[in-house]
Amino acid sequence: MGRMRITKPGAILTLVTLMTSGCFSGTGSGLMGISGGDNGGGSSSPPVLGFFVQPNSTNVGQVISPAVQVVVRDSLGGIDDSFSGSITIGLASNSNGGTLSGTTVVRPASGIASFSNLAVDKAGTYTLQASASGSATVTSTAFSITTVTEP
Repeated sequence: MGRMRITKPGAILTLVTLMTSGCFSGTGSGLMGISGGDNGGGSSSPPVLGFFVQPNSTNVGQVISPAVQVVVRDSLGGIDDSFSGSITIGLASNSNGGTLSGTTVVRPASGIASFSNLAVDKAGTYTLQASASGSATVTSTAFSITTVTEP
């Protein structure tokens, strides 16, 4: 292999200046503002799911608050706001035979699916599992459903 000789060092300085001055849009440093491809609108890479807001413990039959939220991410980890599929959520661990009620299939808005009226009808410790067509599933952290006791 031959050696490359740089005869115009000013061209390199110009390129470095353009890269560091923000000509690639976005703010900050590094690759934080770059997203890949078409964000899943026709990509062969399936979306990646994650819990944006984990379920909290509550009482039997009460709505889990704040609303459980599932985020859809592209292959680079950015929020995939072009995802047009549905996210389905259900009980992953259910040793007490509880039933999850509420709206369990939601289309994301801006890459986030919000499940605002989920409730479980039996006391116990549970996890939720979210899935989307063509993607892996994701499981929440454990949460408790407790029986209300009167004083």
